[in-house]
Amino acid sequence: MKIAIHGLGRMGMQISRKLSETNHLVIAHNRSFEKSEEAARFGAKPAATKEDVVKLFDTEPVIIWIMLPAEIVDQQIDEWFELLPKGSILIDGGNSDFRLTKELSARVEAKGFKLVDVGVSGGVWGYQNGFSMMAGANDRQAFEVIEPALIDLAKPEGGYAYFGESGSGHFVKMVHNAIEYGMMESLAEGYRFLKDGPYGNLDLAAAGEVWQHHSVITSWLNQLCRDALKENPTLEGINGYVAENGEARWTLEVANSMNIGMPSIQSALDVRLASQKGEINFSTQLLAAMRNLFGGHALNKDD
Repeated sequence: MKIAIHGLGRMGMQISRKLSETNHLVIAHNRSFEKSEEAARFGAKPAATKEDVVKLFDTEPVIIWIMLPAEIVDQQIDEWFELLPKGSILIDGGNSDFRLTKELSARVEAKGFKLVDVGVSGGVWGYQNGFSMMAGANDRQAFEVIEPALIDLAKPEGGYAYFGESGSGHFVKMVHNAIEYGMMESLAEGYRFLKDGPYGNLDLAAAGEVWQHHSVITSWLNQLCRDALKENPTLEGINGYVAENGEARWTLEVANSMNIGMPSIQSALDVRLASQKGEINFSTQLLAAMRNLFGGHALNKDD
């Protein structure tokens, strides 16, 4: 299938590459054309402008997969409105607030287009391992049109599912990320206690290695902890500032409005917010290390 990827950051570039290498015709578009040229090296067609993207389509529907920060998605889609033929499919693959996705879907449909929201997980390892994708759309047929791309992006060990009406994909991804906060916080606290508890000089990486062999907490996140601690046992050079990018906050807002308690996720978010005010320790250092290993996020605030 022919598909344009708008936004060639860490995730967008991987998606472009994986689709190009699985025989899809990818049009690569980014604000800085150098990124589009980089994508061309593995088979994508570079496009300097949105107008160039549309000109390169000779099939219908035109499909635009947007991989941009949530705060600029609406603005960019407004610009696409002026250029796309009716019936085009827009995919929001970023970490957007599902409540805003529902509003955006109404605007997209009023213009004669279709919107599919696809929450994407897999971090910087998605290209190698396969992405985990959570999709929603008011028009199930629009999802089915893009499904061949999802099938290939999921290879070899990823997965995907259609969850229903518009916003549902981003909702499931939001909850996924909130759970991630809680799991990461629990692991970070446990490793801190190993370090500062009653037994001095425990080999934390060795504990992680043992735990990774079919214990109850065997997981990719524990694997990342083990790897970080094996490489840098004292986490030297990591200042312990931990960013938060919205999903846990949105989850808690909705849960609170429905009187659904989420104390673990609330605590995990509170720790991150406190770290941004200087309340740092070995746990927050390990959180930052995990984020770097799975998502390529900066280790320190000013990196």
